[in-house]
Amino acid sequence: MRAQRFHGPALPDGEVVDLYVVDGRITYEPQPGADTVAGGWIVPGLVDAHCHLGLDDFGATDDAATEQQAIDDRDGGALLVRDAGSAADTRWIHDRDDLPRLIRCGRHIAATRRYIRGYAHEVEPADLATYAAQEARNGDGWIKLVGDWISRDEGDLAPSFPADAFKDAIDAAHAEGAKVTAHCFGHGVLPGLIAAGIDCIEHGTGLTEDLIDAMVAHGTRLVPTVMQLDKFPEHAAAGQERFPAYAATMTDLYSRMPATIMAAHEAGVPIYAGSDGGGISRHGNIAGEVEALVRIGMPAHDALGAASWRAREWLGADGLEEGASADFVVYDRNPVDDLSVLRTPTAIVLRGQQVSPRR
Repeated sequence: MRAQRFHGPALPDGEVVDLYVVDGRITYEPQPGADTVAGGWIVPGLVDAHCHLGLDDFGATDDAATEQQAIDDRDGGALLVRDAGSAADTRWIHDRDDLPRLIRCGRHIAATRRYIRGYAHEVEPADLATYAAQEARNGDGWIKLVGDWISRDEGDLAPSFPADAFKDAIDAAHAEGAKVTAHCFGHGVLPGLIAAGIDCIEHGTGLTEDLIDAMVAHGTRLVPTVMQLDKFPEHAAAGQERFPAYAATMTDLYSRMPATIMAAHEAGVPIYAGSDGGGISRHGNIAGEVEALVRIGMPAHDALGAASWRAREWLGADGLEEGASADFVVYDRNPVDDLSVLRTPTAIVLRGQQVSPRR
């Protein structure tokens, strides 16, 4: 296959480049006779840092449905997906060069009868560390804990496990070389998780100033999934009759959500974009999460970086450097100036092969 040439400003710095693809790799060495494929703004492949391939409302999907989810994500520009928990075994995706690169968290680990039916390993506190080690061995360097969920006994959000059980689980996963993230809506579960050295928090609406400072000190990351948080009023309304305290909590968390996330951002907590595709949103909509981050106050350049170059660096993926795998997206105008262009890519290149962008 002849060398391919792409020309235009490359983000994050906007320098105009001639980027060539040779044998699936990026080079900036001129390639005589290269085919000029596209011109425009060149962006490192987008990243969906909170997605659920192989999952729907009822649990695991079959391989055909999972494949379509992955194609939707790819065609939306997400060329790297961190799957934040799935009931399906999706490791076969690694063998498909036409599907996004995938980092699997394995299956959610939740408390018995304290999570969505069919989604998680549901375990008792004494077994949490054992399952954490198991999923650390089964995944791709990450595991996913359910930090809190509604307690029917308390009628409100409550931690899924005692703090010492969480710490033992985090230690067990770390001993296996895996990082740990956790679903956390409320406040009560966060102090113990952050103190125990958790690597990332999903959602994070219960953060307070002291906990944000602790995250900065510990290097804890945050994936807020703003599109998921926009569902809080629905959750509150659904629980109002049976669980009024829960409804009040969700309403309060939602009212403070933009300020909470922006306080974390301004304090220096690294924030990354996750669509929660397969959870509450359709797949292929990482653009919607970038837009949501901007809506709550994040500068567009930072929000796009949270779904591209900064997220790729965090997860150990190539950017646009010499010799990198050719995973990038080309747009006909600067997405920092007009985020809507994220929905209409000119070219999507994955592992050096152009795939057809969705129109």
